[in-house]
Amino acid sequence: MQFPQSWLRSFCNPPLSTQALADTLTMGGFEVESLRPVAPPFTRIVVGEIKEAVQHPNADRLRVCQVDAGQGALLNIVCGAPNARVGIKVPCALVGAQLPPGEDGKPFVIKTGKLRGVESQGMLCSARELGLSDDHGGLLELAADHAVGQDIRAALDLDDTVFELKLTPNLGHALSVYGVARELAALTGAPLLTPANPPVAPSTADVLPVKISAPELCGRFSGRVIRHVNTRAATPAWMVDRLARCGQRSVTALVDISNYVMFEYGRPTHIFDLDKIHGGLDVRWARTGETLKLLNGNTVELDQSVGVIADAQAVESLAGIMGGDATAVSDDTRNIYVEAAFWWPDAVAGRSRRYNFATDAGHRFERGVDPSLTVAHIERITQLIIDICGTPETQCGPIDDQQPSMPAPEGITLRVARAAKVIGMPLTQAQCVGVMRRLGLSFTEGEGTLTVAPPAYRFDLRIEEDLIEEVARIIGYQQLPETAPLAPIVPRTRSESQRGAFAVRHALADLGYLESINFSFVDEAWERDLAGNANPVRLLNPIASQMSVMRSSLLGSLLDVVKHNTDRRASRVRVFEVGRVFLRDAAVATTDHSVQGVHQPMRVAGIIYGPAARQGWDGAQRPADFFDAKGDVEALLGARALAFEPAEHPALHPGRCASVTVAGQLVGHVGELHPRWRQAWGLPQAPVMFELDLQAVLQRPLPAALPVPRQLAVERDIAVVVREAITHAQLQTTARAASTAPARLDDVTLFDIYRAKPGSETAAGMAAGEKSMALRLALGSEDGENLTDERIDAAVKAVLDRLRADLDARLRA
Repeated sequence: MQFPQSWLRSFCNPPLSTQALADTLTMGGFEVESLRPVAPPFTRIVVGEIKEAVQHPNADRLRVCQVDAGQGALLNIVCGAPNARVGIKVPCALVGAQLPPGEDGKPFVIKTGKLRGVESQGMLCSARELGLSDDHGGLLELAADHAVGQDIRAALDLDDTVFELKLTPNLGHALSVYGVARELAALTGAPLLTPANPPVAPSTADVLPVKISAPELCGRFSGRVIRHVNTRAATPAWMVDRLARCGQRSVTALVDISNYVMFEYGRPTHIFDLDKIHGGLDVRWARTGETLKLLNGNTVELDQSVGVIADAQAVESLAGIMGGDATAVSDDTRNIYVEAAFWWPDAVAGRSRRYNFATDAGHRFERGVDPSLTVAHIERITQLIIDICGTPETQCGPIDDQQPSMPAPEGITLRVARAAKVIGMPLTQAQCVGVMRRLGLSFTEGEGTLTVAPPAYRFDLRIEEDLIEEVARIIGYQQLPETAPLAPIVPRTRSESQRGAFAVRHALADLGYLESINFSFVDEAWERDLAGNANPVRLLNPIASQMSVMRSSLLGSLLDVVKHNTDRRASRVRVFEVGRVFLRDAAVATTDHSVQGVHQPMRVAGIIYGPAARQGWDGAQRPADFFDAKGDVEALLGARALAFEPAEHPALHPGRCASVTVAGQLVGHVGELHPRWRQAWGLPQAPVMFELDLQAVLQRPLPAALPVPRQLAVERDIAVVVREAITHAQLQTTARAASTAPARLDDVTLFDIYRAKPGSETAAGMAAGEKSMALRLALGSEDGENLTDERIDAAVKAVLDRLRADLDARLRA
């Protein structure tokens, strides 16, 4: 919101400089984003009147003007503007004047010179040459009541400053110059001038019938018929200037009057062409299928959630947002209907954004506009219309005011002790009373309490904390004591058995991955396809349709990263993410770090696409497969009791997917992307991926010191025949479980697998459906004594016996 300082000071004029005034507003909660002068610096430019204008003797496009600039004698000035004519008043730069700097950054100094042989003793200026606007089609014509010789800066109030405020959504009561002045008076104690709006006496009994069919849409509707107005009247220069300094261009007199009152008092209004209204008006919700051509030229399709003003034939206005083209005023309009209403904020909020545009009216109504002053503001508009567009035949009807559903705010109790505790400084009840009086709030006092009745224009006062905020900002945030917090500082040391999340990130980076950070909002299809989640946590107000639910898996986000990169011809992608997922869980209660019904664990996930390694000197590039991802998971989890078991996952290939368990607890999955999703995502080859519970990854076993063995390890190789279904993990677990004392089994390594050709199993000492697995056993001594052949043979026999008992294995002949 922007406005000129002079307009603000016409309502409240504290003895403060421009910068001090801006600082006061900012500290009061109304952030002044910028201050800029109305006009650039220039000197010796005065109001001049052209007394004579004749054709230049040596140029077709130049005129020689005799100008009265209040210097005692007429000045001879050569001018090329097409509108230079006798009788108009224009800015006149005297000899020695400095105009605003040009493109070279240097000021332009006016000197006496000759143009085509005729002496020119100054310069007549356009708005562009003064830096007031981009208009350079002719001289800037001034109002006839300006005194000749008056400094142009004083005549046009060009030493003014434009304030631009950045207001938060709760400050709807400050979306007007008067609203800001009201707050400035409360902050500084300066008097507030509230202009009277005396009623205009009706001169006709004409009233337009109005029916309010939806009181939940419109709480108050006021209107007045005005006949025989001159819509072609020119808007006064003072109003045009004030509107321009508010960022609003002049349109027509009636439109400018409506906009002026909106900036002045924050009341959006609408003016209908009365002769274009069929019958009366009906304030109601739209009906499905109705359409409306708006003033901006757009035609919108309406539904039952949008409020409208309709006549007997069609919809004529979008309630609280924008009027319709069919009843818009034009140069031919003679009779008008002025409307001012209170629209409930919830009934207007978000409606204009649905149609991809925004209006000043909608911006104000969805924040709340004072419902108590519709009649007063119509009186203000009526008087301006009479003053500017009135004719001897102008007639005003009585104001029709209907109030079917006015707001009734409840009283709010402010506890003085509570306010002092929240603000963090001593407060007395007298101070709180003074704040409420400065704000103009009515209240009743109790023992240590104030019960405040919020005024109609303060839609932001609903709870006690709102009043506490008012107390703090009116007393002044700069008055808060600068007290350092006193609290015991206890370092939070992490156990050595747990590493931090950044250590996990560094570990993955060392494995060649790049970190990706993605939104927690994802496409609902990802949850259904990749996580098997038919009931995800949904967003009430998603920022985009494809980001409507909270993710329960990180895999969809990583797949999207791979897709984004492969679409840009990336041949090798390795990325990971450490992030939170959101799962429905009725057992979760609301605490300071959780929300009822939603479990929010941290996960770590990674994805590999393309070659397993970068291009090497040998030219060979093997595509990454399941075992590359499995190896990275093993490296990430460290030396722990890991187990990989065949499993199924909605996102992964049913035959190339494994669950990851640590000490018997499921911590995640690893596998190759399902062919169905690879095809759906349009990937040339299938990536491999993993997703693990972060808490499990953060845990790490502490190393235990062991004495260095005095003897070298002894190795023995055995080959056992087992069923085809026996896995390497089963073989390892069973062998290590064997009791080999006094020898110690240090390591078991699989170094060969043999399967006989079909039909030759008998010759190889195996039956159909069997395989041979060769193990290398590394043995040490537990008691430090030398391992004799007897001890070694006993240990090998113990391993074979355990394999035979648990897996039905036999030693291969």
